[in-house]
Amino acid sequence: MTEVEAFGLAVLVTALIGTVAVLSNRFSERTRIPAPAIFLVCAAVASDLWPRLGALSPPTTEKIVTVALAVILFDGGMHIGRRRFRSAAAATVWIGVAGTLITVAALALLIHYAFGMDWRLAVLLGTALAPTDPAVVFSVLGRREIAGRTGTLLEGESGANDPVGIALLVAVLGATGGGLSAVGHVTVGFLQQMVIGAAVGVAGGMLLLAFMRRVPLPSEGLYALRVLFGALVIYGLATVAHGSGFLAVFAAGILLGDERAPYKREIERFHSSLASLAEIVAFIMLGLTISLRDLGDGGAWWIGLIIAAVLAFVIRPVFVGLLLWPVRLRRNERIFVLWTGLKGAVPILLGLFILQEGLPGVRRAYEIIFVVVAFSVTVQGGLVPELARRLGIPLRVVEPEPWSLGVRFQEEPEGLHRYQVRAGSAADGMTVDDLPCGEDVWVSFVIRGGRLVPVRADTLMRAGDEVLVLAPDTPDLEAVFTRRRDDSPAG
Repeated sequence: MTEVEAFGLAVLVTALIGTVAVLSNRFSERTRIPAPAIFLVCAAVASDLWPRLGALSPPTTEKIVTVALAVILFDGGMHIGRRRFRSAAAATVWIGVAGTLITVAALALLIHYAFGMDWRLAVLLGTALAPTDPAVVFSVLGRREIAGRTGTLLEGESGANDPVGIALLVAVLGATGGGLSAVGHVTVGFLQQMVIGAAVGVAGGMLLLAFMRRVPLPSEGLYALRVLFGALVIYGLATVAHGSGFLAVFAAGILLGDERAPYKREIERFHSSLASLAEIVAFIMLGLTISLRDLGDGGAWWIGLIIAAVLAFVIRPVFVGLLLWPVRLRRNERIFVLWTGLKGAVPILLGLFILQEGLPGVRRAYEIIFVVVAFSVTVQGGLVPELARRLGIPLRVVEPEPWSLGVRFQEEPEGLHRYQVRAGSAADGMTVDDLPCGEDVWVSFVIRGGRLVPVRADTLMRAGDEVLVLAPDTPDLEAVFTRRRDDSPAG
């Protein structure tokens, strides 16, 4: 076989794997096994059958997965947006930071006393296993989305505790000395990562938004690429400044999420697709670093399963449950949030960081992380849809909408707004003519169930309708469509 033919074969195999990975979401819907679990386990099996697949060095894999995670977090921030984040900001920050720290402490105690690992390795392993990944939850739910504050809290918790967990691990790895001195180094390093990362993210997001609005480009396709490279610049600047690049891109994404800019919907679609690709790449790359044959040698199987069970049934329900107590949630929502603290790509990426340290027993620790993640995404994740049904968690089915209708403008249109009618809002069940919006408001389009509804004076608004409104900017306009009648203004 010539070199050109060998390269063609490699491209063919890679493309086939990518096609299967994209189609795996259909298989995931039927089996209730999250697609990330399929990527992870299949890649691990493939690396055992063809050892050359796992030939990439851990540092190379670490770099690739780091970029993929930055893309995922930026898209996650844009998906949440400033308005949704503001509705659960205090709870998100509280659970994201305090929840991560208390989980690390509980896991470190368990690992040290139950399995005899030294304190440094126990803390590192606990830190690696603390972050959650609701992307796994949304993967197993398929076309259904978690409605209301519960979905925002789950997404926000992951976006917050991923950077927190990574920053804490970096601080622990960089700590010197012992005792109180080491604690001081970790605390200072962690706070530095958080503060610098948040500052760079906010400033970078504002500058990127101004750049998107004020600097035109010659081609539509370049707008999405500009935002991608802008997000990676923000990550790089925060990292070079000794801050958390992951927190920076997440914060920048939140700032951009609700803002209007040229080709904004095209930018969002591009980054959503790119984040899906990044998730596939991350789990496959991480799966290739594991040899399933070696998992039983050091007891990684049974240790990992014990840790996973204690984490799912004791540590998160009890300790994180106590932290969640002041948060305004219904009992069923509280149970659902506590169960769906699933593990994903971040723990394995942090395991790669630990692997580079060369500490005694570090390889077994990495294998334990793999077992915990595999259990979490397969067993816990597989039970999420049934649990949501039994608890009565509101889910919204998102049907694909392959056809679009749009109008292009050279200048940003003044007073053009897009809302979704919320159940129980003032607009829900009201005719267009009776909307309490004033005479200057014009309802241009109503989209219901993926179809256009003729707009007349007697057209009845329903919950879930998407409405395109032409009106002057007034603070009460959005509330008519998105705020429940019984909600306080603070929401």
